[in-house]
Amino acid sequence: MIIDAHEDIAWNMLRYGRDYTRSAHETRRLEQNTDVPKRNGNTLLGYPEYLKGQVGIVFGTLFAPPRRRATEDEKGRFSYANPDQAHALYHRQVEIYHRLAEEHPHKFRLLRSRTDLNSHIAEWKQKPANAHKPVGIVVLMEGAEGVRSPDELPQWWDWGVRIIGPAWAGTRFCGGTGEPGPLTDEGKTLLKAMAEIGFLLDLSHMDSAAAREALEIYPSGKIIASHANPLAMVGETKSNRFLPDDVILALAEQDGVIGIVPFNRFLDATWRPEMPRLPLSRVADHIDYICQRTGSSKHVALGTDFDGGFGVEMVPAEIDTIADLQKLADVLAERGYSNSDIANIFAHNWLRKLNTLA
Repeated sequence: MIIDAHEDIAWNMLRYGRDYTRSAHETRRLEQNTDVPKRNGNTLLGYPEYLKGQVGIVFGTLFAPPRRRATEDEKGRFSYANPDQAHALYHRQVEIYHRLAEEHPHKFRLLRSRTDLNSHIAEWKQKPANAHKPVGIVVLMEGAEGVRSPDELPQWWDWGVRIIGPAWAGTRFCGGTGEPGPLTDEGKTLLKAMAEIGFLLDLSHMDSAAAREALEIYPSGKIIASHANPLAMVGETKSNRFLPDDVILALAEQDGVIGIVPFNRFLDATWRPEMPRLPLSRVADHIDYICQRTGSSKHVALGTDFDGGFGVEMVPAEIDTIADLQKLADVLAERGYSNSDIANIFAHNWLRKLNTLA
């Protein structure tokens, strides 16, 4: 099995009307004469491809851009200017996940407890690889502006959110991508309230100053980076989107896990769309870097961010859909990774984190 720790499923359903119960190739065909591929690339996701690639669990995000960072076509209904608007957009996406699971229970299910998780894993183990079975969704809030006050956190938990990343761009809680800064007092209060309830904290998109502070104050074993590549492997960049070595090592010391993003610009900052697509070996390079720095295969996994603003045109050449993530097994095996190592990277590391949830 593969667990993918970051997919903007609800955002794409809300923003572009994508239907993930059908195949990626069918979606591409239907979008062929629309402007969706120009805005978001040709999709990599679809239920048949999840099954083919044995992708049994995904972290489905709640996402919306702040108005100041939105594209022109997003500045109306699809971005927020204040926490009330963010709350409304995020809640609509929670409802989308619930509706997806309720209307297509044989294809998708929400995982809200350790009991849900264990029964889901058992079903995937018992049924043949080619059998129809639902993909599990764990809900992750990307950017916490939808939380109007910490008092709302129990409600988000009841709605199924289990992981929160305080930042996308900068928020009132901390610095974020393109907008550096440490944790604010509101951010520290949010993290304290999150810890009391039991949320996993996602450091992805947090500025490194904020991430370092969070690593000092958040409970050990409850911190991840769902989709964040190592800064040292990206090449020359001015972006604060990537993880410096000290954050990687501190995460590992707290039993954290980092999801590698197979997006060409995150694999090599010099890559441009007019250039040939990178080889899949570059993803293995990033995985190997974290393994070498941390001393084991226990702190790295996959967080593809597929359909998160890019499509098939901007991922390694061997990947046509999410089903092709399985090709990484051979690439890693050729480098001496054992079956146990590959199982850690594909699923077991994320399972270890999910098993810390109630």
